[in-house]
Amino acid sequence: MVATILDGKAIASQIREELAEEVAKWTAKRAITPCLAAVLVGDHPASEVYVRSKRRACEQAGLESQLHRLSGDCRESDLLELVDRMNRDPAVHGILVQLPLPAHIHESKILDAINPMKDVDAFHAENVGRICQGRPRYLPCTPHGIVQLLHRTGIKVSGKQAVVIGRSDIVGKPMAMMLMNRDSTLGPACANATVTVCHSRTAGLGDITRQADLLVAAIGRPRFVTADMVKPGAVVIDVGINRVDDQLVGDVDFEPVKQVAGHITPVPGGVGPLTVAMLLYNTLLAAKLQHTSA
Repeated sequence: MVATILDGKAIASQIREELAEEVAKWTAKRAITPCLAAVLVGDHPASEVYVRSKRRACEQAGLESQLHRLSGDCRESDLLELVDRMNRDPAVHGILVQLPLPAHIHESKILDAINPMKDVDAFHAENVGRICQGRPRYLPCTPHGIVQLLHRTGIKVSGKQAVVIGRSDIVGKPMAMMLMNRDSTLGPACANATVTVCHSRTAGLGDITRQADLLVAAIGRPRFVTADMVKPGAVVIDVGINRVDDQLVGDVDFEPVKQVAGHITPVPGGVGPLTVAMLLYNTLLAAKLQHTSA
């Protein structure tokens, strides 16, 4: 058995084409262009790349974008003041503060300061709580991209055993909640899984992952998931992006695992492009929610 490669780049391109059409129609009808404002603090190289790709994607989809830069030694109050200005600006529909932030700035304080209606990353406590209750306003971009990938490739998760490796607020926790909820934005077939979350304190990790029909790896450790940890025929979703020498690799040891799994995402070209596509999706949705009476 050799796994089917799940081409996230192709599916993200399809979603972005659909969004571009929807943005054009909505903008023509409302005379309002959805706008995403990104904030970059310091000169973190990976953050520079991410923000640049997001701005380019906005342009291609017909969205407006803003980039606000602050120095790495800026005061926390300076960032909070900038967030407040964007909250009050009716032309800004989505706010994205690129993480990680410098150590002297409290991430939770900044994320809590973003207006939940403009929180297109879905990191605000209010939006996280809505996901937990199964009534989301916005879905976090990476988990939502994974659900889109499964849906558009005909992979159902309802009734399946799912294992998520990693308990981050950005991927692991929301992914687990979305998979276990009774319904999803794409219907109940993309939810209703029996979910186990594994982390650094999990005992007998391999015994657990070998039970998974769907295995999501999101821990940031290169090639951590090996072939002997994977159930034959399982769907393996690799969220990790790690640089090893001059090569980008995932959290999954791709070539050996490919010989065991039924479906697998590559790195690069798997989950990453879908994350950007769903950010655009959330920005359009934010504009619609903020102009329901326009």
